[in-house]
Amino acid sequence: MPETNMNSIERVLTSMDHDEPDRVPFSLALMLHGAKLLNISMKEYFSDAENVVKAQIHLWKKYGHDILTGYFYGPIEFEAFGGGVIYFDDGPPNSGTPIIKEYEDINQLKIPEIYESERLNEVLKATRLLVTKTNKEVPILGVVISPFSLPVMQMGFGKYIELLYEQPKLFEDLMRKNQAFCIEWANAQIEAGAAAIAYYDPVSSPTIIPRELYLETGWKIAKHTLEKINAATVTHFASARTEGMIEDLIKTGTKGIGVSFHDDLKKVKEKSKGKLVVVGNLNGIDMPNWSTEQAEAYVKTTISRAARGGGFILNDNHGEIPYQVPERVLMAISDAIKKWGKYPLDWID
Repeated sequence: MPETNMNSIERVLTSMDHDEPDRVPFSLALMLHGAKLLNISMKEYFSDAENVVKAQIHLWKKYGHDILTGYFYGPIEFEAFGGGVIYFDDGPPNSGTPIIKEYEDINQLKIPEIYESERLNEVLKATRLLVTKTNKEVPILGVVISPFSLPVMQMGFGKYIELLYEQPKLFEDLMRKNQAFCIEWANAQIEAGAAAIAYYDPVSSPTIIPRELYLETGWKIAKHTLEKINAATVTHFASARTEGMIEDLIKTGTKGIGVSFHDDLKKVKEKSKGKLVVVGNLNGIDMPNWSTEQAEAYVKTTISRAARGGGFILNDNHGEIPYQVPERVLMAISDAIKKWGKYPLDWID
């Protein structure tokens, strides 16, 4: 029988060791819901680490999820490079005008100094506070955008694809700068108390580029980057497909994979067994329209497909739950995993 009454960090670590904890660990990425909870604008909410920590602790106590993060929003790294951020009342902040307008701008691009960036320091402050306020019983997840995917914000998707194919030298220069930043930023979060790093790399998905190009670019960059990050990493593709990548991902040294709702979760788990922790894969786009009964059914089905034997963390498939998802659905997810997620999962046929 598995040990009972584990705390969250014990539960997550047991599953990452590909053993069965007391129940399936789960994550609710509720960064946007903090602004709703405090009834303030998204811009005001993310202006101060104290806001983020206050809200995330409240939501954690309410829903009982097993992973927290002090991370704010994806464009915060673009912001550190000198870019602007566009805020929305009911959605995630987005990156503003690209800072690389001409290929030659890459030559002048400066690598941000982590501890001189006010915004990045707020994330580090939030991470430290979360570690303290949870008594080190909950793993705090750090987040980085991969060096290979960050240029979508830095220069726009179309121009970046042209760079990939037409400007190999400038592409290498940009990757060198982004990689140096990514490694330092990841390790700063770890030093602040993050237990692991989510490495977001949607451009590497076969949804975006052919495998042959991935192996020559995103794969090599990931391998060289991840080996310099001083903690375990989980590679996430922000809802892009992962099928066909499992063996390649294992060779990067990552410890886990974020799975799209479009992926066959059972097949991904079989290919990853004993090698990659599978994280996923509730459909965040559909989630705002779920009834409580649908939420329970989705959780139950997801557990049945991937949770046996450990090595599984239930999560939404994007890594950020939409602002529009109601409390009743979030509570239904929490209740369902506590009902159906207790090991040894004897109810599964």
